[in-house]
Amino acid sequence: MTDTKRTAQTAGPEPEPGPQQSAADTAQGMNVVARSQGQLVRRRFFRHKGAMLGLVLFILVVGLAVTSIGAGPIPGWWDKDPTTTGTALNGGRPTLSVIPEFLGGGGVHLGEHPFGQDNIGRDYFALTMRGAQVSLVIALLVGLIATFVGTVIGAAAGYFRGWTESSLMRSTDVLIAIPTLLIAGLIGTMIAGRGIVLFGVFLGLVTWMQTARLVRGEVLSLREKEFVEAARSVGTSSKRIIFKHILPNTIGIIIVSVTLAIASAVLLETGLSFVGLGVQPPDTSLGRLISDYQTALGTRPWLFYWPGAFIILIALSVNFIGDGLRDAFDPRQNRVRD
Repeated sequence: MTDTKRTAQTAGPEPEPGPQQSAADTAQGMNVVARSQGQLVRRRFFRHKGAMLGLVLFILVVGLAVTSIGAGPIPGWWDKDPTTTGTALNGGRPTLSVIPEFLGGGGVHLGEHPFGQDNIGRDYFALTMRGAQVSLVIALLVGLIATFVGTVIGAAAGYFRGWTESSLMRSTDVLIAIPTLLIAGLIGTMIAGRGIVLFGVFLGLVTWMQTARLVRGEVLSLREKEFVEAARSVGTSSKRIIFKHILPNTIGIIIVSVTLAIASAVLLETGLSFVGLGVQPPDTSLGRLISDYQTALGTRPWLFYWPGAFIILIALSVNFIGDGLRDAFDPRQNRVRD
């Protein structure tokens, strides 16, 4: 007992915790949650305000275009179609009213022709929705095909190096030097009137160059990593290394390339249709509508503004989504707090 008291007396008071010990004790009280890479990406994306705004706008535009006049066998809720002609009522002016009743308006009221009518009496809301459908189909085809072709070519050039890289990238440089609008215009002339699917496929086959350069740069850095060297050392084939080990680690840049390609395709289709090299009658697109009614800008501006507004909405929303995905896949953002 005496020895125990003597030991307690000589020990003295316990030393106060230093800064490192205090930080460690504080860290032990934090709510640390382990998350997978996919969970981190989703969390960053859904916290990106611009991306959320773009996603909502894109869903609204696609939903309105698909459901209003229908797509294929699916009927739409709008009771008019883009091909029926008639008499232009009140000069074809829009019947859309959004002025509140207390300000002397009729409240939110669509009327019979909310976007007005064209010069032969067709409902312009139905025409604009059909144009949005065609432009979206072409943009999605171009984005997917251009990204796929660019990814394959960029991965092959970055992994194999040597004459494979030289031949592929010199061809890419030559195509980049030629204006995309010129190449697309030549293709539009050759396949005019053969359908929007074929048109979108061919546009995708000539707009993959930027994606190829981005993927090549990413593959060049990944091919020297330890996990790739380990796969080579056990005799894994080059095809499996590329598609199973390297490309999954470039998924971020690939997804961002898809969104950017879709946004660019909307503007490219608009430019081609505006000069008469895009979608051909009797079908229509947003760019085609602007081209057909460009002379009405001074007298009936709504024929120009409505398709122009939808082009801007689609391009901006897809670009906002692309910005959010780019930030979400950024490996430098590796900390997410509750």
